[in-house]
Amino acid sequence: MSTPAPPARILVVDDDPTVAEIVTGYLRRAGHAVDHAADGPTALTRVGRDAPDLVVLDLMLPGLDGLEVCRRLRADRPVPVIMLTARGGEEDRIAGLELGADDYVTKPFSPRELVLRVESVLRRSRSAALPPGGQEEQQAPLRAAGIVVDPGTRRAFKGSTELGLTLREFDLLAHLMARPGRAHTREDLMRDVWGWDFGDLSTVTVHVRRLRAKIEDDPAAPRLIQTVWGVGYRFEAGAPS
Repeated sequence: MSTPAPPARILVVDDDPTVAEIVTGYLRRAGHAVDHAADGPTALTRVGRDAPDLVVLDLMLPGLDGLEVCRRLRADRPVPVIMLTARGGEEDRIAGLELGADDYVTKPFSPRELVLRVESVLRRSRSAALPPGGQEEQQAPLRAAGIVVDPGTRRAFKGSTELGLTLREFDLLAHLMARPGRAHTREDLMRDVWGWDFGDLSTVTVHVRRLRAKIEDDPAAPRLIQTVWGVGYRFEAGAPS
């Protein structure tokens, strides 16, 4: 397992006192500074005031539900979000990912699993924020079919238009573009992009759909990120721009 991420400021948003106590306790034992909000409006106020490094966000909240909180967070700032969802709520999980949540954990969940997912998202978000001269800057920009992805600046363009990609969308696009023509299974992408050997593979499907909506001329007939039936996905570097 990878080394733990450095301590971070984390906001846990959950109206269930028992769940909130367990989650905050495990995260604090992992070395993080943790605050708690019990409803949506309070969560938005705390994020605006304290600028946490990550938000653990329950879907079912009083005041504003988790999906609306996530939507407003994404419209205002790029703070990473891990959503807590009820088991069986596949539509809610997919809706959260569509709004840009970086990951989700279903209830009931293992607090240790949640801590590991928090560590994974924190490592990636901090890698994305490396200053000039950091390791990521040494990677040359990726260019294909009118798309440019620059790992050094963490910026992506389609023609002259900058793409508004989430943390995972950027990592997924960079991973695919760095390996043009190769077929990737969803299991491979879950492991190589998300850093997990297990998980709900619909996470990959949703992120591919979001990417297609941002980079394809016609997302319903994708030319860049193509489906390899029975396998997964492939990036076609030679697709017309």
